[in-house]
Amino acid sequence: MKINYNEKIPNNVDLSSDRRLQRALERWQPEFLNWWDELGPENSMELEVYLRTAISVEKEGWAHFDYVKMPDYRWGIFLTPSDSDSKINFGIHKGQPVWQEVPGEYRSELRRLIVTQGDTEPASVEQQRYLGNTCPSLYDLRNLFQVNVEEGRHLWAMVYLLQAYFGRDGREEAEAMLERHSGDPDKPRILEAFNEETPDWLSFFMFTYFTDRDGKFQLGSLAESGFDPLARSCRFMLTEEAHHMFVGETGVGRVVQRACDLMNDYNTDDIRQYGGIDLPTIQKYLNFHFSVSTDLFGQELSTNAATYYNTGIKGRFGETKIDDDHLLHDSNYSILELCGDKIVSTDVPALNAVNERLRDDYIVDCDLGVRRWNKIIETAGIDFRLKLPHRAFHRGIGQFSEIQTDLEGKIISQAEWDQRQQDWLPTQEDQAFVQSLMQQVLEPGKIAGWIAPPKGKINRQDFEFEFVRFN
Repeated sequence: MKINYNEKIPNNVDLSSDRRLQRALERWQPEFLNWWDELGPENSMELEVYLRTAISVEKEGWAHFDYVKMPDYRWGIFLTPSDSDSKINFGIHKGQPVWQEVPGEYRSELRRLIVTQGDTEPASVEQQRYLGNTCPSLYDLRNLFQVNVEEGRHLWAMVYLLQAYFGRDGREEAEAMLERHSGDPDKPRILEAFNEETPDWLSFFMFTYFTDRDGKFQLGSLAESGFDPLARSCRFMLTEEAHHMFVGETGVGRVVQRACDLMNDYNTDDIRQYGGIDLPTIQKYLNFHFSVSTDLFGQELSTNAATYYNTGIKGRFGETKIDDDHLLHDSNYSILELCGDKIVSTDVPALNAVNERLRDDYIVDCDLGVRRWNKIIETAGIDFRLKLPHRAFHRGIGQFSEIQTDLEGKIISQAEWDQRQQDWLPTQEDQAFVQSLMQQVLEPGKIAGWIAPPKGKINRQDFEFEFVRFN
C-alpha cells in the first residue's frame, strides 16, 4: 500500500524523505487497519464523527475539527520542536547533550519502556470496543471515539520510535503490539490493568480518570528522557492525554450530579428504583479503578526504576521543577512500608523510590478531582463524601499485595476481607444493575436518565449538536 505521507500521515519527522522508514510503515499500516477493523470500536466504521485531528504541533494545528470516518482518521507522527541546546537534566549524564540516537548500552531498557507504553494504547481501545452500543448521548459517543483515535495515534507515536531507531527488533515489537490483545488468555497485554474489562460507561469514566491519569504521569516521566525523540513524542502526547482525563472527570461528575438530583427530587438515598446510580455504588467503582491503577506504578522499591533514572532514560514527573541535585545518590525519600502486621513510614534511598514518588504525585493529583466531585455533592446539600481508599487497599503488585486492608489501610484477616469486600468493591449485583442502565441514546440533545448533560461545549458546539452522523 503506497501512502501519501503529506495527507495520510501528517508528521513533522520528515517521513517523506526516509525510504527505509516508509517501507516499514507501509508494511505495518495495513495490519494496524485490520486490527482497528477487528478490535476497534464496534459498528463505527461508516459513521461520520466530529473529531479533533492533530495536523501539526503548533497551537493552531493540533486541534483541527471536522467530520471524519474513523478508518480515514489521519494518525499522525508528531514530536514537539527540537532544541539544539537541550541537555539531560538528571542522572549520571546530567548536563550532557540529549541523545538523538539510541545509546547502545541502554538499548534494551529504552525499547522495554517504549514497548510497555505503546502496548497500553491499543489495549484501551480493545477494552472500550463495545461501549458505543450503549452510549448515553451523541456527545458521549463522540468523546469515546475521540479517545479511541487518539490512543491509536499514541500507538503510532511509539511504533514510529521502534521502527525508526530500533531496526529489526523494533519492527518485530511493533508487530507484536497488534498480536497481543486485552484479556487474551494466551497473549494478554503487558500490564494487568489493561486486561480488565470496561463493560459500562461508569467504568469507562473511572478508567479515563484514574488509568489515563497514570498515563499522564508515565508520559511526563518519559518526557524527561535523555533520548530526545522519546521525550519530544511524549510531550506532544500529553496534550491529548489531558482530554481523556477531562472525559473521565466530567463523566463521573455528571453521574454524581444526576444521583444528587434524583436524591433531592425523591427525597431518598435509594435512587436505583428511579434509574440512578447511587453514591455508594459510585464509591465502589472508584475504589476498584483507583486501586488497579495504583498498581501500574510498580514496586515501591525498584532497582529497574533506579537504573532508568541513574542512566537518564526516565526521569521524575516535573523533574526540572524539583529542588535537589537530580542525582539522588545521597538522598532519602519517605515511603510507607509493610513491617510485620503494621504499615509504617520509613526513609529509603531516593534512587530506589522513584516509582513511589511518582505514585505519591499521582495520588495527590487524583484527589483533586475527587474534591471537585464532592463539591457537587456538597452543593446539593447531601451528607456524603467520596474518598480515595488507602494505597494499600486491594493491591495486586508490590508489598501490599501480600496483605488485605480496609479502606483506611488497616490490615485485616483474609476471612474479614472475604466477608466485607462486597461493601468496598462492585459486586456482580452492582455490575448487573449498572449494566441494566446502559441503553443507547442517539438523538441529538437527548441523554440517558442515569447521567446529567454536560455543561461545557466541544469546539463551541452545544450539547444539541449532531456530533455523530449515521448513514
